[in-house]
Amino acid sequence: MACEATNIIETGRTAFAVKWVASFMQIMGYAATGFGLTPWNLYLFLVGVLGWLMVGVLWNDRALVLVHLVAFGSMLVGMASQ
Repeated sequence: MACEATNIIETGRTAFAVKWVASFMQIMGYAATGFGLTPWNLYLFLVGVLGWLMVGVLWNDRALVLVHLVAFGSMLVGMASQ
């Protein structure tokens, strides 16, 4: 039982760190877009989207996983078509 609680705490800490890094990366992606820094904005957004996808998996949150999986796929298709 104690091991299970430890795993939950570690998962929570991991999710906390990843969501803040991912949020920061997405904010930097918005800033890069505002300053016309292409393609750096896309790379920053990709890191942010993948981070939030990982948080959705850690939290077992299907809505977060779905939104960020679709966003990731859309970004890859858009980048490949350029």
